[in-house]
Amino acid sequence: MPKVVLATRNTHKVPEISRILASAGVPVSLVAVSEFPGVDDVEETGLTFAENALLKAHAVAGATGLPALADDSGLSVVALGGMPGVFSARWAGVHGDDGANLRLVLAQLSTVPDSHRHAAFICVAALALPDGSAWTSEGRVDGVVVREPRGSNGFGYDPIFVADGSTRTTAELEPAEKDAISHRGKAFRGIATRLATL
Repeated sequence: MPKVVLATRNTHKVPEISRILASAGVPVSLVAVSEFPGVDDVEETGLTFAENALLKAHAVAGATGLPALADDSGLSVVALGGMPGVFSARWAGVHGDDGANLRLVLAQLSTVPDSHRHAAFICVAALALPDGSAWTSEGRVDGVVVREPRGSNGFGYDPIFVADGSTRTTAELEPAEKDAISHRGKAFRGIATRLATL
């Protein structure tokens, strides 16, 4: 299997994306960038999910000499003007503090009626090769933000997001169920066709 570096230090993402790619018929040996101690973190300075995903994928492919996958994703809440958006992972001020981010969004929506709590999970996956070539794929799932966290699967905003057509939060879904409908599942299944050519 080809070795591909996933440009993240988020330990939840390696098994999730490996699972998604395998289910799409493209098994790869996916390793986290943390296995390359000399590779610095890439600052997400882009203003869109695609810009940030490409920044990370290009930097990691260049630093490791291996194909690199990256994604940028987040929760876009209509009542918050599309925010937290690209700032989802650091919405409460500290990058990766899922609990604080989730609590802040719930506090900001505390007076918003249920009929106006529409949101979407959006993900852009990027594949970059050491020669500088790159591709992206976007996935999106629409739904609503509920008032209380539910479920222990998933991470980030999963406990407060219910996809359209479902009654369970994405944190209440089994991994395979979540992969089938999730923004990340859609984005990485889209990029899998490019990976298959490696």
